[in-house]
Amino acid sequence: EVQLVESGGGLVQPGGSLRLSCAASVSTFSTFHMAWFRQAPGDDREAVAAIHRNGTTVYDDSVKGRFTASQDNAKNTLYLQMNELKLEDTGMYTCAAGPGAVSDWWPFLESFYDYWGQGTQVTVSS
Repeated sequence: EVQLVESGGGLVQPGGSLRLSCAASVSTFSTFHMAWFRQAPGDDREAVAAIHRNGTTVYDDSVKGRFTASQDNAKNTLYLQMNELKLEDTGMYTCAAGPGAVSDWWPFLESFYDYWGQGTQVTVSS
């Protein structure tokens, strides 16, 4: 079983930056498809970024150009660099790992992912 632990959340002013981390408990980290989701109070959880095991990265339109997802396979860690943060970026950010062995990739589909972290809170406020 894969355990995912997020860190790096906090309170930041609009226009500021944060870097989230997601540490995985397995050495086979590079074989998974990974993603970042977020959930604002009262809203459904939504995907913001996803990385295919081959390195291809996709973003939701709301964060494109401001957020950058990356991973360090040697450290079994996924990152989300968030710049130019906006009030609407507030939410609980959770990382997820999906089966890298399957031929289809559904980067923004929650049910595609088997493992989830507990999340880290990001609050953007002036």
